[in-house]
Amino acid sequence: MLGNSRLQGLATIGTKTASDHVPGLLTVLTAFCLLIGTATASQAQSYPDRPLRLIVPFPAGGTVDAVARSVAQKMSESLHQPVLVENRAGAAGSIGSVSVARAAPDGYTLLMGTASTHGTNPAVQKSLPYDPVRDYAPVALVASTPYILVVHPSVSAHSLPELLALAKAQPGKLNYGSYGAGSSNHLATELFRAISNADIVHVPYKGGAPAMSDLLAGQVQMMFDVFTTSGPHIRTGKLRLLGVGAPRRSALAPDAPTLAEAGVPDFDASTFFGIFAPVGTPRNVVMRLNEDINRALKTTDMRERLAAVGAEPGGGSPELLGQTVVTEVAKWTQLVRDRNLRFEP
Repeated sequence: MLGNSRLQGLATIGTKTASDHVPGLLTVLTAFCLLIGTATASQAQSYPDRPLRLIVPFPAGGTVDAVARSVAQKMSESLHQPVLVENRAGAAGSIGSVSVARAAPDGYTLLMGTASTHGTNPAVQKSLPYDPVRDYAPVALVASTPYILVVHPSVSAHSLPELLALAKAQPGKLNYGSYGAGSSNHLATELFRAISNADIVHVPYKGGAPAMSDLLAGQVQMMFDVFTTSGPHIRTGKLRLLGVGAPRRSALAPDAPTLAEAGVPDFDASTFFGIFAPVGTPRNVVMRLNEDINRALKTTDMRERLAAVGAEPGGGSPELLGQTVVTEVAKWTQLVRDRNLRFEP
């Protein structure tokens, strides 16, 4: 066994050796951190140096897809790199959304999120595989379109007050269609019912197309829809527009009153389209994308493309989109709780 004096000597040598190397270690670590910082800054300055992917969590051919492809083309022009649109549909947008949440936070994989993926889904899905607030870095609000209240021409009401009077006189007689239980237009109608106390009956469909088909046939009498699909039928008289569900009148139908103006105070139900990156994406990359998208939204052709699908241009800071998500999630979660709504798993 070693004596105490021998142990003390070894301890002294070890202590001196470690102390002697501390300055050298700090120098190496400092140089390493500077190298990493320089590399990160260099990567940010060269961004983007390869094609980007914009994930659309819904099928090709719909409004979300059309908005995404329009903005992707403008982004490609300003970024000098292709922005490739990739449709990953399924589970009400969850499949595509979670794929972006799990992607590398380098600005090369983006998501076209909506009022469903980043608004109503958290309220109606018990086991959502992503968090719409914590898992993403908001980039820019691209566009929005308000829900509009339309009725079949066979309905005698020509205004919202007349519709409310009709629903009161004939409780449970008016049916409203939705894209499905828990869909965004279903929750919009539940918000309408909560504020107006209208006694109307829900008829859920498996998507917007069959719901619109039955509305046009008069099988259901009313529905909250968007200008994209209802606009052509309003113009031909196959549907009657009673009001717009936004705080302000829409440029797409300036003569139509808001629902708040027509008798349902504080009603606000719109669908929005926003671009998100994975959380942790460098701030300067987010701001580069934000500036390019805002610039694109000011061009005449982009505004015309959005108007063609019934949408109005958005814009603004990443924080604006982030606050929109927080507000939407809270609003619909509270509505589902207050109305004690239940949805199939």
